[in-house]
Amino acid sequence: MLRSDHGIHAVLVDQGAISFRPCSMPLMTFMEDQGCIRDSSVLGCQYNYLSWDEAFHLLGCALDYSSLTGEILMGSLITGDQQNRSPLWFSLPQMESRMKRRRIINIIVNKCFESHMQPIVNILEETIGYEFLLRPSLSKDHFRPSDLFDVARETGLQSQLDQAARLTAIETSARHLPRGIKRFINFLPSSIENPNQCLNQTFAAMEKMSLDPRDFVFEVVETERITHMSHLKSIFKVCRNMGISMALDDVGSGYSTLEEMNALRPDYIKIDRSLVNGCSRNLFKQEQIKLIIQQAYAFGGKVLAEGVEQREDFEFCLNSGVVLAQGYLFGRPCRPAE
Repeated sequence: MLRSDHGIHAVLVDQGAISFRPCSMPLMTFMEDQGCIRDSSVLGCQYNYLSWDEAFHLLGCALDYSSLTGEILMGSLITGDQQNRSPLWFSLPQMESRMKRRRIINIIVNKCFESHMQPIVNILEETIGYEFLLRPSLSKDHFRPSDLFDVARETGLQSQLDQAARLTAIETSARHLPRGIKRFINFLPSSIENPNQCLNQTFAAMEKMSLDPRDFVFEVVETERITHMSHLKSIFKVCRNMGISMALDDVGSGYSTLEEMNALRPDYIKIDRSLVNGCSRNLFKQEQIKLIIQQAYAFGGKVLAEGVEQREDFEFCLNSGVVLAQGYLFGRPCRPAE
């Protein structure tokens, strides 16, 4: 929907058609006439103003870029994968961002990525599991995973990308790992509005592939401060009820704090690489690592050291109570052999 101070108050893109709402027509009447559902989240969005010329220019760019025609929605650039579903409404900033980030948007919509696996070892350096990390597909456009998720957040595609990455990891694990090997998979809690509904496809994929949910560990990866702890706890509860273990990533750095660790009580606590790297020679890092381990053990959490590159750091972590480790010392993320 696009609003204007020159008469056009809305633009609806659906099934290849463009509809304009005149200023004299109430918004709800326009939505009903166009077959839109009454969605309070739509009416609650904030939209920018633009003129007739700007509206035509913006939509013209989208039509020119899109290779799709009238039988389906206006193109993946604006709508994502929304065939045979309700029309989508985007704020102007989201639409503009999709225009500017065409290459990255194509990667997200066309799923030009795959899962690479990095080993996780125990105190005997035996591989007990793998973390699944998003990487470009072979012969596809290169990208940095952080860029992919940044663009997805800007353009309203975060939930779609998060779910696609999760399903890709599950499918990869089904092809390459036997039962009993742990599969650590990242997820963004802000992309899961209703865990009972949003995770249904994830649970269905595990069941379809005859996978044991107890082999899975879902890692909370969040680039924004967690403001709704009750919501995150509800996600933990839904996953644990299915038999899936939960992990808190990057503890000791960024937004993963000791306070959040104690509130969530995850099954696995992953100490951030910034603390692990060089910890054998840094007293401050040693104190922080010991504090994390002490508090994690108080509620029965297993502590994993991330980003281990030096054996001296690994040995200090082991002597301090870490039971699992991950890093270049044991193996880099790599594409599983077919």
